Amino acid sequence: MALSKAPYKGTRDFFPAQMRLRNYMFSKMAEVSELFAYEPYDGPILEEIDLYRAKSGDELINDQVYSFTDRGDRQVAIRPEMTPTVARMAAQVHREIAKPIRWYAIPNLMRYEKPQRGRLREFWQYNADIFGAGAFGEIEILQLAVNIMKNFGATHEQFEVLINDRKLVNLVFNDLLKLDADVQKKLYKLIDNKKKMAADKFEAEAAVLIPDPAKAMVFKAYSSLATFAEVKTFVAKYAKESTESLPILVMFDFIEKLGLNNYIKFDPSIVRGLDYYTGIVFEIFDKHPENLRAIAGGGAYANLLQIFNEPALEGVGIGMGEVTLKDFLTTHNLLPDFTKTEVDILIAYTVPEGEKEAFLLAEQMRSRGIKTEVLFGEAKMKKVFTYSEKKDFKFIAVFGEEEMKNRQVQIKDLTTKETQNVELHDMEKISRIFKGN
Repeated sequence: MALSKAPYKGTRDFFPAQMRLRNYMFSKMAEVSELFAYEPYDGPILEEIDLYRAKSGDELINDQVYSFTDRGDRQVAIRPEMTPTVARMAAQVHREIAKPIRWYAIPNLMRYEKPQRGRLREFWQYNADIFGAGAFGEIEILQLAVNIMKNFGATHEQFEVLINDRKLVNLVFNDLLKLDADVQKKLYKLIDNKKKMAADKFEAEAAVLIPDPAKAMVFKAYSSLATFAEVKTFVAKYAKESTESLPILVMFDFIEKLGLNNYIKFDPSIVRGLDYYTGIVFEIFDKHPENLRAIAGGGAYANLLQIFNEPALEGVGIGMGEVTLKDFLTTHNLLPDFTKTEVDILIAYTVPEGEKEAFLLAEQMRSRGIKTEVLFGEAKMKKVFTYSEKKDFKFIAVFGEEEMKNRQVQIKDLTTKETQNVELHDMEKISRIFKGN
C-alpha cells in the first residue's frame, strides 16, 4: 500500500512560499516585541500533563490535548498552549532576575480540534508575557497588541481590541447576583455567545439561569454595557463599596492619553474561558464582515505561579495564532507577494570559460551579504531570462564570450533595465551598482 503524500489531518506542509509568509509574520511580531524590550524564550514541546490539569480547564484536558504515557510511565502532553510553560519557567528564576520580566515566543502547539477556517490542529502562536508590573503591565500588553497589528499596516477601521475585567465580572456574578459556581459557568458560556444569538433568545436563556427579576435587571444592565463611561456609571449605581481599584477603571485615562481609544473598546461578552485569568481580559477582533472573528486574546493572571509553591506574581499575556492572523492579513490585502523567491542576483554563464568565474563571483557576493544564486551549466540568454522571471531577482550577472575576452562581467539591473560591464573582481564597483551609485 502506497503511503499518503498528504500531511496529518489538521497540519500543513510549509513549502518555501509558505515559509516566506510565515517568516514574514514572525519577524514583524518579533520586531515589535523587541522594541518593547521583550526577550525571546522557548520551552520543551512536551510537558507533564499535570501542568495543564492544574490550570488549563477541563475542556482542554478532556477534548483537546494530545497526551500519552512515555516509556518511563509518565503522562506527558504535546504543549497545547504556552502560558503554563512560561509560568513554570518564571517560577524558576523570578526571585533572582530583575522585574518586570518581559518575554516572548512563537512556539509550535497542537490541539485535537476539528479543522476549519482559522483553526487547525498544529499551529504556531505568538505569546508575550510580562510579570511583576501590575496594572502597568496590563496597559503595556494592550499597547504591544495594537502596535503589532499596526506593524502589519492594519488600522482601527480593520480591527478592534475588546476588553473586560474578570474582577468586574466577579463583582457582578458573585457580589451582586450571588450565583453559585455551576450557574456562573453556564452564564459565562451564554454571554460569550451573545453576539451569535438573537436578542430575544439571549434574554430567554438568561431568564432561566437568573429567575429573580431584580437580579435579572442587574444582569441585563451589565450585559448591555458598551462604553467605558457606562461601566463607571454601572459600578457607581450597583456597587456597595468602592471599586476604584478595578483595573478596567484604572486604565480608562491611560487608554485615551496613549491614543488607544480608537482601538480599544469595552465589551461585557469578553470573559475568556481559561481558569487562570484574574484581571483584564481582551480579544482582538477582525471588523471585516467576511471574517468576523477573534485574531488574538489574552489577559491578566495573578495566581499562576502558586501551583509551583511560589508566591503570587502578577502577570499578563497575549496569544496570537498565526492561522487567524494570516486570515486577517489576507482578508484586508495586507500581505506582500510571496509567490517568488527574493534573491539579490542571478549569476549565469553562456560559455564554459565563465563557469569558474561565476562560482568565484558568487563567493565574493555572498561574503558581502548579497543573496546570490548560480544558474548551473551553460545557458543561452533566453533561458537565463525565462528562469529569472520565476524568481524575484534584482540583478543578473552574465559571463558571455565577449565578457570573458575582455575580462569583464555584464550586470543587468532588472528594475531600471540598465546594463553595465564591469572589470572582473572589481567588487567595489559591483557593490556601488547594488547600492544604486
